[in-house]
Formats: sequence, C-alpha cells, structure tokens
Amino acid sequence: MEVRQKCRKSVTYQGIMPHMTDSAIDSLDTLRQRIRNFAQARAWERYHTPKNLVMALSVEMAELLEPFQWLTAEQSRELNTEQHEAVRQEIADVLIYLTRLADVLGIDPLEAAADKLAINARKYPVDQAYGNALKYSAHQTKQGSSDD
Repeated sequence: MEVRQKCRKSVTYQGIMPHMTDSAIDSLDTLRQRIRNFAQARAWERYHTPKNLVMALSVEMAELLEPFQWLTAEQSRELNTEQHEAVRQEIADVLIYLTRLADVLGIDPLEAAADKLAINARKYPVDQAYGNALKYSAHQTKQGSSDD
C-alpha cells in the first residue's frame, strides 16, 4: 500500500500496516503542536531544557543503533518485522525529541535543513564528490594540489 505524505515523499509499506492514531499528524507544525500539548498536559516544560533534550536525543539515537548492531550492510536493508518495528519506534523517538529541541530553541528545522543542504552542495560539488565518500576537506586539498 502506498501512502502520500506531506514531506513530498512516497512511502511504501512492505507488508506492514501503517499505524493510525486518533488524530493523524500530517505536518511538522502539527507534530510540534502535539508534542507541546503532550508536555504541557504533564507539566514537563521545566524538564525540556535544551541540555536535557539533547541528552535524551543522544540516548534515543543510541537505541536506534541497537537493532543494527552486528548486522551486515545487506542484513540492515532486510529487517524482519520485529526489527523493523523497533527501528520505527526509535525513529519516532528521535523525531519527537529533535522536533521538541528545535521548538524550544526557536529553530525551524525545515529552514535549517534547507540551509544546510545549500552549504553541503557548495562543500561537495557534484564533479568532485560524485561516487566517493571523501570529506569535503579532501576535495579542497585535491583542488589545491592541482593548482601547484
């Protein structure tokens, strides 16, 4: 089944039904507001400092790594249903904490991502970065050495 999402990406669920909630979250703004409401209803705002949110985000990222630990590259592309659901849950946790952190700091994550993609496009020009995984400084060194 194919599901259209507002992130302009088509997502295909491979034999796994998408989880539906009482109120679907169809945009980053809706997600941000739902997270705010969740925290406010529990009086958790005082705990949602940037430091605490970054620490929680780091923990969730580590938990996202766990299902992939010791897998080969090929195995990591072919997760079983249980592994897939574990990854799905951890991605949700990471997204929630990252969205909350951006909200608390007044950062628009979509704007920040667009800016970062523009920076990366300059750092990794296609003619130098195509087909390799070298860090941008290696491209600059390569450029510099050809001028000598």
